[in-house]
Amino acid sequence: MKLTKNQISNLALLLFIGIFLFTPVGATIKIWANRIIAFSPSVVSEDKREVLTNYNWTIKDLTNNVDYNLNSAKGKVVLINFWATWCPPCIAEMPDLQKLYDEYGDKIVFLFVTNENAKTVNTFFNKNGYKLPVYQSRKKAPEILFSRSIPTTYLIDKEGKIVIEKTGAADWDSKKVKDQIDLLLSK
Repeated sequence: MKLTKNQISNLALLLFIGIFLFTPVGATIKIWANRIIAFSPSVVSEDKREVLTNYNWTIKDLTNNVDYNLNSAKGKVVLINFWATWCPPCIAEMPDLQKLYDEYGDKIVFLFVTNENAKTVNTFFNKNGYKLPVYQSRKKAPEILFSRSIPTTYLIDKEGKIVIEKTGAADWDSKKVKDQIDLLLSK
């Protein structure tokens, strides 16, 4: 049976889609594409900022298996990132989050929350040289921080107002983000 040009084109397209969806090559392409399209996240206008009032949320530190309660972050600037090692947009934004953490890790509270086990996270971090504070949720996060998508990242000011709420990959090492953090720290 001889294939027509149209059938060959269709087979090539199916092969490309199969590679893109089901192989590590596809994952690499997805990560690369997410890095290309990641822009600095938008700041929520002051009149539309929701306020985190329920800080009662306990998470477990994957490094020391120590509980951390969000109540201890009251009155501080906080960045919370929900992510996973298998998520291409999460992987795409992780280098920028590491740079942001390197610059502001001693000035604001960073919480990287995942549902994955410590071994998986540690393998991923060791492979990529990340040194971020990772936690697992002990109970449901406050409803205002609930999202069905990952990555989802929140930047919260000292009064509990959500200044940035971003779902999907973003450029967290941008001047815009750093200027916003500096502004929040100065208040």
